[in-house]
Amino acid sequence: MVASDNFVEVAVGNEHGLHARPAAKVVGLARRFDARVTLTNLTTGRGPVDAGSLSMVATLNAQQGHRLRVGASGPEAQDALAAISALAERDFDDVPAAQAARPSVGQSKSGSGLDVAIGPAIVADRDVDLAGYRAGENEQQRMQDARRASEEQLRTLRDQTAKTVGDAEAAIFDAQLALLDDSVVLDSVAEEIGGGANAPRAWKSALDALASSFEGLDDPYQRERAQDVRSVRDRVLRALVGAAEPVSADAGVLVVRELDAATAAAVDAERITGIAVRAAGTTGHGVIVARSRGIPLITGIGEVEVPPGALVGFDARAGSFVVNPDANVFRTAIRERTAERETALADAEQPAVTVDGQTIQVFANVGSVQDAADARGADGSGLVRTEVLFGDRQVAPTVEEQVEAFRAIAAALGGKPITIRTWDIGGDKPLPFLAQGKEANPFLGQRGIRVFRRRPELLRDQLRAICQVALETPVQLMFPMVTTAEEVAWALAELADIGSSGWGVKVGIMVEVPAAALRISSLAEGLDFVSIGTNDLTQYTTAADRGNSAVAPLADGLDPAVLQLIDRVVREVPAGVEVAVCGDLASDPAAAVLLAGLGIRELSAVGPQVPVIKSRLRRTDLTEAAKTAAHALTLTSATAVRDLLDRSQAE
Repeated sequence: MVASDNFVEVAVGNEHGLHARPAAKVVGLARRFDARVTLTNLTTGRGPVDAGSLSMVATLNAQQGHRLRVGASGPEAQDALAAISALAERDFDDVPAAQAARPSVGQSKSGSGLDVAIGPAIVADRDVDLAGYRAGENEQQRMQDARRASEEQLRTLRDQTAKTVGDAEAAIFDAQLALLDDSVVLDSVAEEIGGGANAPRAWKSALDALASSFEGLDDPYQRERAQDVRSVRDRVLRALVGAAEPVSADAGVLVVRELDAATAAAVDAERITGIAVRAAGTTGHGVIVARSRGIPLITGIGEVEVPPGALVGFDARAGSFVVNPDANVFRTAIRERTAERETALADAEQPAVTVDGQTIQVFANVGSVQDAADARGADGSGLVRTEVLFGDRQVAPTVEEQVEAFRAIAAALGGKPITIRTWDIGGDKPLPFLAQGKEANPFLGQRGIRVFRRRPELLRDQLRAICQVALETPVQLMFPMVTTAEEVAWALAELADIGSSGWGVKVGIMVEVPAAALRISSLAEGLDFVSIGTNDLTQYTTAADRGNSAVAPLADGLDPAVLQLIDRVVREVPAGVEVAVCGDLASDPAAAVLLAGLGIRELSAVGPQVPVIKSRLRRTDLTEAAKTAAHALTLTSATAVRDLLDRSQAE
């Protein structure tokens, strides 16, 4: 940390930078002191901005790895600097989205926890109707009254959410509360009202502009915070015009344009059988809260016409939303999914042996010791994400620190095998302790193993740690983002240079680039295994950024082009080289069967899905699965493949 009498420099270490929640903590701290506090993003040159304004701090575009200058003046300037420095050292007390979405032990979950739902549509996707509003003599006072009423509602929601869902989810409302008292926003509103605008128009104009600012940020997670801004906008507008809350007490499937956290926290999960969201995206605060409550949810249903009261059903696993569906089909699916989950959990520790006697290893993807502890029934870890495990570090972890973390993961998995991926950074995964230059197209730039050709010392330390742990527990290591045989040779030479011979480490690579899949026969020569990362393989094959809602539907792992590349890897990999899949496709039960049909014998899924995947594989005849997989390779779209899997499951 760099410091002087009137400023300090701090690093942003949390995964998604200063998005709404950590920004709200900065704002709250800045407001406590008799000081004028500013923030400047030294990495991008943005600022300085008022640290007491959420609208300014959150749109500073401060991302993980950026450095900030915190300036202060006034009687309590030094106290303010010290407090914000301490907050930064704690990564702004941020909770990663994945952790926030995972229910806490003992936490209340009133939803079914399924991914399928049916019920009459409760349509709440309309804008607040301002047509009947009539301005009064004191619009400024009306604005003040509406904000205070909204503040009271949000405080109540925050307290209720803390009790029934969790503190991490409740903190979402602190950011919304900070917006209601944001001096920059309020000054803009007051100025518009002073110029003759009525209160609703002034408030809507200011919040719409702020939402647009969020949507212009680089990080997809930060962009989705625009939902919170619009949620606050509409809450105050309803207070101004006297409109009712958008969600009624009726039972059924809630249909919304965006799912804000307040709605997700407030709905009666025993009456709301599911929530269908028109907008795409899985990291919005509302989505996090709904999943934490176990409410069935589907996103990205688009502009399908949904008459209020019409029967609707959705299957998030299949990605389908249907108006006027066959009710028996969905009710049957609900019964089957409920029974499937109960059976899967009961038999989680049993091996996944198919009907015809083939054992499929089902591992868990982990990014923390807690992930490993929560992975019921996993045969080990097929992917330890080291960039997540150490993503909060401001300096690179030592060899000893890495050894300790890897040992803890192995212990949490009962000494079962673990596959450790070396640093996979770049694109949307920066590391605070490894600065990277700005690239015009980072997903096609310095990623994965490419980065460490110029910083080999960081990789060597990690290789030493992995090899040391391998003396105590079964360990595999794999190198990410490999494209050429020359990169493989370089990586193996680095491993040999640290004296790894005889340490019992199996070595492999990730297959994430189409070029790697196409030349796998030569690329994998001399390796022990390869692991197909379907997330990036899909993204690069379809030329569609999965974080961009406009093209995200194209990035479908069941696209036949992706499946053909997987099939090629299985068929052309050198003899003796094992093939695994560790991308999201392995977490889909139907897709897992398809992958087994293609010849994959090792899958690594997200922890909660491991019991369900194993249960589905136990009911699978690989001969039939192979026929289905061969058919899937000939189809023309991911939709057609999904239909085929549905038919195969029904037979």
